[in-house]
Amino acid sequence: MLSSMTGYGRAEITKKGITVTVELRSVNNRFLEVTARLPRSLSLRENEIKEFVRRKALRGKVNLLVGIERENGGGIPLKINTAAARGYYKLLNELRKTVKLKEKVKLEHLLHFTEVIEQAEVEREDEEEWGVVQETLGQALDGLAEMRRQEGRELEKDFRHRIGVLEEYLGKVEELSRAQVPAERARLRERIKELLEGETVDEGRLELELAILADRLDVTEECVRFRSHNKFFLEALDAPESAGRKLNFLIQEMNREANTIGSKVSDTAIAHLVVHMKEELEKIREQLQNIE
Repeated sequence: MLSSMTGYGRAEITKKGITVTVELRSVNNRFLEVTARLPRSLSLRENEIKEFVRRKALRGKVNLLVGIERENGGGIPLKINTAAARGYYKLLNELRKTVKLKEKVKLEHLLHFTEVIEQAEVEREDEEEWGVVQETLGQALDGLAEMRRQEGRELEKDFRHRIGVLEEYLGKVEELSRAQVPAERARLRERIKELLEGETVDEGRLELELAILADRLDVTEECVRFRSHNKFFLEALDAPESAGRKLNFLIQEMNREANTIGSKVSDTAIAHLVVHMKEELEKIREQLQNIE
């Protein structure tokens, strides 16, 4: 089953006074790249969160945003360092007396020192929060994956339609090619006779050269290989694993066969068909850039 690299997922869960919101946005990228914007309380969990995402996505650029709120501001993971507060207060008072300032030491002065308020040791609350974050992240990833699968299904329909169009073009190319070869042989035979008018022509050698030329004009092998690539392409669409790279390879091979057909034929109608085939291949190639 195909999966697109473009998608969006969002989830919000409230438990034990903790509300966690997770948003995920993904776009196409050659490899998997995860960018996370996390609250301070999750800064040490960043690698775990990214690994959580990597288990669900193979390719794409994924932007992750996590928000956490607590009811009534409770459970704020900060505490007052009483010793530091008293020490700085005493120090500021001594400084005030030394420089003979009348202004009193205020709370705002103490808050300039980062040691006064520090991270609290709240292991139990941290584990509760982390549990809610994991559950919310899992739901958001499920939503992202479902959206990516939905878009993948739409792309698959388009691919199958275009492969059908290519098959029709191949049938027309083969039909025109079969008519072209004998006509080209007859035209060359007449041309050679005109150039060698009055001279003896070795019919055996002439037939051999014409046969070689006809073989060079024949595009049956290229059409057979092209159809084989079409078959493998459709099979890859049904495969359970990610098929983006394989499909890109097959499109390259189809384009190679189309170029060979175009270089071998001189018929205008076939040349136009080859142009249309390459247009369809380019449309498929562009869409494949978004397949995981």
